[in-house]
Amino acid sequence: MANVVVVGSQWGDEGKGKIVDWLSEQADVVVRFQGGHNAGHTLVIDGQTYKLSLLPSGVVRGGKLSVIGNGVVLDPQALLEEIERLASQGVAVTPENLRIAENVTLILPLHRDLEAIREAATSTSRIGTTKRGIGPAYEDKVGRRAIRLMDLAELDAIGPKIERLLAHHNAMRRGLGMAEITPASVHDHLAGLAHKVLPYMDSVWSLLDTKRREGKRILFEGAQGALLDIDHGTYPYVTSSNTVAAQAATGSGLGPNAIGYVLGICKAYTTRVGEGPFPTEQLNDIGRLIGERGREFGTVTGRPRRCGWFDAVLVRQTVRTSGITGLALTKLDILDGLDEIKVCVGYRLDGREIDYLPGGERAQARVEPIYETVAGWQDKTANARSWADLPAQAIKYVRRVEELVGCPVVLLSTSPEREDTILMHNPFEN
Repeated sequence: MANVVVVGSQWGDEGKGKIVDWLSEQADVVVRFQGGHNAGHTLVIDGQTYKLSLLPSGVVRGGKLSVIGNGVVLDPQALLEEIERLASQGVAVTPENLRIAENVTLILPLHRDLEAIREAATSTSRIGTTKRGIGPAYEDKVGRRAIRLMDLAELDAIGPKIERLLAHHNAMRRGLGMAEITPASVHDHLAGLAHKVLPYMDSVWSLLDTKRREGKRILFEGAQGALLDIDHGTYPYVTSSNTVAAQAATGSGLGPNAIGYVLGICKAYTTRVGEGPFPTEQLNDIGRLIGERGREFGTVTGRPRRCGWFDAVLVRQTVRTSGITGLALTKLDILDGLDEIKVCVGYRLDGREIDYLPGGERAQARVEPIYETVAGWQDKTANARSWADLPAQAIKYVRRVEELVGCPVVLLSTSPEREDTILMHNPFEN
C-alpha cells in the first residue's frame, strides 16, 4: 500500500475535490498540508453538493479521520462556520473525526484587514488574492511572531506574544492610515474562540506517525495548484505557501519516505483565477464556450475563471517539480463536439523556441504559445465509465497528452459525479 499525495498540476481548480473524495473512500486518514480557506473543493455525493474551503474532504465520509496539518494557516472563525454549515447538511464534525496540529498558525482579523487594504492600494500590480488574510498570516509565521493554536491553551501567558505581533502590525497600520489595534481586543477575540477550537488540537506529527506504523492508508490533500507555488509558480502571482507535493511531508510532520505515490490533477484544458501570466488564454468565443460549459467560477470567490487550451509545457514542468507519478485528467467532456482542439507544445520567447516557462515575470508575460492542432470528436465523453465508452479521437487526445507531459494518465473524470470515472491504475496500490 502507498500513501498518496494529491496535488493540482495547473493553477488550481482542476477538480481535486471529486478525485480526493473518490480516493478518500479507500483512505483511513485525509490530511490537509498547506493553504487556508482561500482554496475550495466542491464534492457531489449522492446528489448532495458540499463546498469545502478548509476542512479535508474526508470529513463528509464516515469512519475517516481528517487532519489539518501544521503547514496550513487556520482561521478559527472560518473553521467554525464551515463545521456549522456541514452540520446543517447532516455531516457531524467532532474531535473524534477532526484533529488540528497544535503548531498551526492562526489567521486573525488583522490579517484580513491588512491583505484587503494592500490589494486595494496596488491597483497597477494586483496579485489577485482572496483577501482572507492568508499571505499576512504566513508572513507572521516566517517572521516568528505568529499566534499558534497551542497559544490558546495558555491565554494567561499570551500577552507578550500579542504585543510582539502588534508591534509589527500597528506600525504597518499607521503607515497605511489604519487605526491601531489594542492588545486587549486581540486577547478577547482569541478567548472567545479558544474553548471551541482547542478540543480539536493534537500533536499531528505523532498522530500521523502512529497511523502510518499501524498500516493505515494516508491521503495528503493539497490546495491550489503547483503553478501557484511560492517558489515554483508564476511569482509573484502565486499563493503564499508551497503547493508542490514535497510540502505534504513538511506540512504534516511526516518525513518524505511516508509518500509513496503523487497523483497530479489537471483539466483537459487550462484555467486560472486572478492575475498573472496565462500563455494559452483564449479571450474569444472558445474561451467563453469552455467557461460556460465547464461552469468555471471559483468555489470560494465566485470569480469567473480565465480559460484556454491545454498547456503541455506547464504540466510537464509541474510533473517534474512535484515528482508526479500519474495524472488524473478531468473535464474531458467539456471538449465534446469541438471540430479541432489545440494543445500548447512549446513557447516562443523573443524569437527563439523554448520548452519550459521561464522564471522571470517579464519573460513569462512575453512567451507566445506554439500550438499543435488535433482533431476533435462529435460523440460525447460525458458520463463515460470505461475506455470502450470513449470516442476513438478522445482516446487519441488523452494519449497525446501523456506523450507531451511525460506522465501516464491513470484516472479519467468525465463528469462531477464520482461514478463517472475511468480508472487505469489505483494510486493506493502502487
